[in-house]
Amino acid sequence: MSWIPFKIGQPKKQIVSKTVERDFEREYEKLQKLEDQTKKLHKDMKKSTEADLAMSKAAVKISADLLSNPLCEQDQAFLDSMTALDTAMKRMDSFNQEKVNQIQKTVIDPLKKYSGVFPSLNMAVKRREQALQDYKRLQAKVEKYEEKEKTGPIMVKLHQAREELRPVKEDFEVKNKQLLDEMPKFYHSRIDYFQPSFEALIRAQVVYFTEMYNIFSELTDQIDQAGLTDEQRERETEAKLSELRALSIVADD
Repeated sequence: MSWIPFKIGQPKKQIVSKTVERDFEREYEKLQKLEDQTKKLHKDMKKSTEADLAMSKAAVKISADLLSNPLCEQDQAFLDSMTALDTAMKRMDSFNQEKVNQIQKTVIDPLKKYSGVFPSLNMAVKRREQALQDYKRLQAKVEKYEEKEKTGPIMVKLHQAREELRPVKEDFEVKNKQLLDEMPKFYHSRIDYFQPSFEALIRAQVVYFTEMYNIFSELTDQIDQAGLTDEQRERETEAKLSELRALSIVADD
């Protein structure tokens, strides 16, 4: 959305002060930014949970592929390690699904519901703008007759124009006051609305990563029998690879 002030003819009488218009535009612009940010956050949260699920599903697939590796048929130690890994990945996936479900209910759904309020707000602003245009048009009409010579027919038309203007003016003033009163309240309510959601998000993440720490600590105890460092494992792997490269079946022609 973008704020575009409506402009028609310029009546001599300033029916809405510049201060009021500035206040209105400032408050509405804040709500426009809030709407954009809410929609973006909703989109990013959905992408984040989708990526989380894809990650844990991929990890389960990898562990299943490793478990079906031919090495498991002839190496009991490797089979035991891969079985432990497969169990850990399935547990991780299960806890991840619980976390995503919790985030969906406590963060993503509330964001969507909050975004659903803005169309009504924007419609109220459009109705206010339409009322303002009607007010300006009829005010200009009254001023036109006020400038003319005060003959009988002109006075009749002036009276009719003023009668036509009165309810339109009142309608605009009601709509304008309501929005000026309620837009700041709506904007400030965002903190109370979203704070429980973000607290729930933090709790869900804390629970999940605590469980992940426990799962991978247990996994490390099960498979890290040799107690080698990453550097030692890297050197060991390079040594094994060098042995493979020395085989005649993989030698360069």
